[in-house]
Amino acid sequence: MLFSWNIFWLFALSSLLLWAVGAVVAFRRGETCRRLALGLTLAGLAVYVAFIIGLWTSLGRPPLRTLGETRLWYSLFMMASGWLVYRLWRYRWILSFSLIVAAVFIIINLVHPDIHDQSLMPALQSGWFVPHVTAYIFSYSLFGCSFLMALIGLWRHTEVYLPSADRLVGIGLFFLTFGMLSGCIWAKQAWGDYWTWDPKETWAAATWCACLLYVHLRLKADRTDPKGQTTVAAYTALIVIFLLLQMCWYGVNFLPSATQSMHSYTQ
Repeated sequence: MLFSWNIFWLFALSSLLLWAVGAVVAFRRGETCRRLALGLTLAGLAVYVAFIIGLWTSLGRPPLRTLGETRLWYSLFMMASGWLVYRLWRYRWILSFSLIVAAVFIIINLVHPDIHDQSLMPALQSGWFVPHVTAYIFSYSLFGCSFLMALIGLWRHTEVYLPSADRLVGIGLFFLTFGMLSGCIWAKQAWGDYWTWDPKETWAAATWCACLLYVHLRLKADRTDPKGQTTVAAYTALIVIFLLLQMCWYGVNFLPSATQSMHSYTQ
């Protein structure tokens, strides 16, 4: 069977259906419902992964070349991160909110998959290509979940989600740092420079610094602050990090300075 974007809708709808049923079941109490929700979400992930593997095989290269292909991975990792959060901390709402985010990117891909040059330029034919890009996108999904926690925390006026968000940011920062370092090594091998302050590199550095600022804020925070000022500041920082990620990921493509960028998703 030849996998292509023409059959993506079959796998996408199947995964969305499984994820939606799992998200609904997650709101029901009881260990049986919890296990069923986890199982349905995992089944949806398996279907989605099957398409990625099939597309990878058909293209003869990692499906990470175009913006549409990165959205494919982000949808996968967003639901995987939601599954992990639900399994660890049993936030029953996380599967629904992760589904909404993943569905938005899936719908964009269904309408505009960004199909263009399917070949890999010589610089991309590197062993660093897959770990560099997937590490970045996985970190984006973890920060996406922490962003959802920030929204719910602000809405409910509670700091109960901050410890979980701290762990997600810590893991996300690790993968983000690995992505940056692997990118530096790759850039040195391919272009002769570790860092050139390319527009995307600049925004990646800004995002990384924002993550460090959050970690610093949390380490210095007085968690018994009666006015909740520290809590609001922490949640606000998570929202800022998420917005910076969106700018780093695809927002830079709209900047005039990005036309010559080696990181832009162009045809």
